[in-house]
Amino acid sequence: MAYRTKVDDILSRHGDVRKNLDRKAIIHDAVDRREALVSVNGCLATWTPADSTGRAPMDTLIVRRPDTDGNIDWDSPNNLPIDTETFDMLWADALSVLGKKKTIYLTDRVVGADAAYALPVQTITDRALTTLFTLNMFRPVPDNIDGSIFAKKGFTLLVLPYDKIDGARYEGRLRKLKNGKVSQMAILMDFSNRLGLVYGSAYGGSVKKLIFTVMNYYLPLADILPIHCSANENSTGDLSLFLGLSGTGKTTLSADPNRALLGDDEHGWSENGIANFENGCYAKLIDLNPAKEPEIFQAVFHQDDYLNHGAIVENAMMYPDGHFDLSDDRLTPNSRASYPLRFLSNIKPSSTGNHPQNIIFLTADANGVIPPVSRLNAAQAMLWFLMGYTSKLAGTETGIVDPVSTFSRFFGQPFMPCLPHIYADLLGRKMREHETTVYLINTGWSGGAYGVGSRMDIMMTRAMVDAALDGKLRDVEYRKDPLFHLDVPLVCPGVPSEILMPEHTWPDKAAYHKRALKLSWEFSDHFNKAYGKKNIDPAVQKECPGK
Repeated sequence: MAYRTKVDDILSRHGDVRKNLDRKAIIHDAVDRREALVSVNGCLATWTPADSTGRAPMDTLIVRRPDTDGNIDWDSPNNLPIDTETFDMLWADALSVLGKKKTIYLTDRVVGADAAYALPVQTITDRALTTLFTLNMFRPVPDNIDGSIFAKKGFTLLVLPYDKIDGARYEGRLRKLKNGKVSQMAILMDFSNRLGLVYGSAYGGSVKKLIFTVMNYYLPLADILPIHCSANENSTGDLSLFLGLSGTGKTTLSADPNRALLGDDEHGWSENGIANFENGCYAKLIDLNPAKEPEIFQAVFHQDDYLNHGAIVENAMMYPDGHFDLSDDRLTPNSRASYPLRFLSNIKPSSTGNHPQNIIFLTADANGVIPPVSRLNAAQAMLWFLMGYTSKLAGTETGIVDPVSTFSRFFGQPFMPCLPHIYADLLGRKMREHETTVYLINTGWSGGAYGVGSRMDIMMTRAMVDAALDGKLRDVEYRKDPLFHLDVPLVCPGVPSEILMPEHTWPDKAAYHKRALKLSWEFSDHFNKAYGKKNIDPAVQKECPGK
């Protein structure tokens, strides 16, 4: 492959390529090169430029090539194309920059805990801290990697986080910023040639999410369903998945002292069961409370010699004495920490498990009209998987706060590049094959919309989740919600029956019906726009609220 040959040529001629250094050596280099400072507890602190405090969705681009073009949903707002000529220019420029670096770091890792489809990823960069990030987040190469379907189809990732693109050279090729200048940042994926490029973004998530998107492209074409979720299992091996957008309680509800964690973000569902993609976690730190999230806090801020630690704290306030203030969001509210899964106490080291018995879809409906717990059949689950609904609160011109509906396909829209029916059909088929039960849990409002009702008590939500996972909702009586096409239990252990039907909690029944109807129309409108011409099974379409 010509692209890879050029990379190998640069590496062979370079005088200082540090390949697969051990963890302590990489940590030492990151500190010695002043890429990070050592905090009082031993973790590493780093700060990025202001344009690298989060993802750059408008600069994240997919190369259009004939052999992959037909698998990608180019109507999705997150699947932005780049032509082959522009990609070739950027790749050549990046290699020219790489060749001039004093030191080059290289790591060979894999993504995927199931060796049957572990993807070999070679990351090449000039930054020791990026190299450490790959050790935290990507997995060691297993001894039986030759059995992987991707054994001879590895992925090359080139990362130049602090080098900027010559915008003038890409006039008319890359996007223009509001100031009229051309963007100097690009996060690129070439699925055909198995190449990734992070050019000008120092945000750790750019590396993580690029590889996640790559897996989400390759796996469904191999009959493996990639899922943006947490996964845990009980002592007898019964496995559950938790899917939900930010603010729905996914992290809190999937952290259970009685259930071992496989992973908190990215998994695959194959004929072998569930497997985590990652070796670590990339957790939000803003306002992290050690009383509420003791596992995450201990993982990041436990005391150790810095050479043994290696957690990376990104863009959090650290004082000169090495202590952090996690409530300070002046640089960004998106401060993060990267750390290995082994820093958590209650994990399953293999990060693999059986086929899921239960799947929990989480939503935080601020309209107060979605039932707090519902059971979904395969068609209903495929519909809610497609919709990925929650609601967020946004201020209007008058300062009144009102819920805004948010739809993110498969609870991870920016990272799911394939045509939507590919993912939805895989979910439905695997549910039926393995008799998996799916529940929709609403952690949002009850007794009225935001501003009138109140947020569902976390103890009530936990009781509903426990009842679902323990099989206590399988044989109870259900009633159909005719508007949202949901099967709602009439009783749930540990939960007052009157709160199970939202209408019963609203003092003003007419207001409830008006609000519920409005939300159902929003569902229907979004479905028509996103999926009206996308080959979605009519049986799934029938389950959409408002239809």
